[in-house]
Amino acid sequence: MAELVGPRVYSCCNCRNHVCLHDDIISKAFQGRNGRAFLFSHAMNVVVGAKEDRQLMTGLHTVADIYCNDCREVLGWKYERAYEETQKYKEGKFIFEKSKIVKENCISDLRWDRGDLY
Repeated sequence: MAELVGPRVYSCCNCRNHVCLHDDIISKAFQGRNGRAFLFSHAMNVVVGAKEDRQLMTGLHTVADIYCNDCREVLGWKYERAYEETQKYKEGKFIFEKSKIVKENCISDLRWDRGDLY
């Protein structure tokens, strides 16, 4: 009998709340505050904090920290605005710090509604 496998997800490292889907990874070549980070097109079960201008390695951006919906762990940030034309592709996307998320390999009972995605 074949095992049913749903979408591969990443969870909050603190409480295991599902926060993003593997299929939504745009790039694994980003730098976060604490090391390597991934750029995702969507996030789920997160709270978006207040917007602030932040000088990053690629220039000035307006960003908002993202927090786990359950435990409030800071997981990364959301790009709200990029001031340089070459960085506009990041707008509306999410950075998750690799050290803050855990990859769940076999999820067969993941239930989520696309309406919950950012």
